[in-house]
Amino acid sequence: MTEQGREPRALFGVAEVTGPSMYPTLRHGDQLLVHYGAEVKAGDVAVLRHPLQQDLLIVKRLVERREDGWWVLGDNPGAEGDSRVFGTVPHELLLGRVRGRYRPLAEDQRSVRGLVSWAVSAVWPVLTDRSASRRLRAR
Repeated sequence: MTEQGREPRALFGVAEVTGPSMYPTLRHGDQLLVHYGAEVKAGDVAVLRHPLQQDLLIVKRLVERREDGWWVLGDNPGAEGDSRVFGTVPHELLLGRVRGRYRPLAEDQRSVRGLVSWAVSAVWPVLTDRSASRRLRAR
């Protein structure tokens, strides 16, 4: 995931998804509206610093708050790169909550019809998944 448009004290910023770990909720190339410093709870999708490579930002679903940090999982169970690999993410590495996503406009969507189609399907809120903690117990 890459981060763009964040001033040091900005409340909101834009980040881009890279990789398949959050599919089907998020797709490679999606742009995210990130609310930095927002309160979070289990089930939220969040932007975090990778615990083993802190210059790398990751987007994952918060599954369970533990004493030593957050247990996080991707929505795609077949993809790697979550707490099953690196354990909990310390609380101080959580940057913000993802509030929404949009898919960039493709070249073939530059007509009026294409724009309408894009507007209807490309912009969505990213909602809390309250079943996330059940996925943890199932593992």
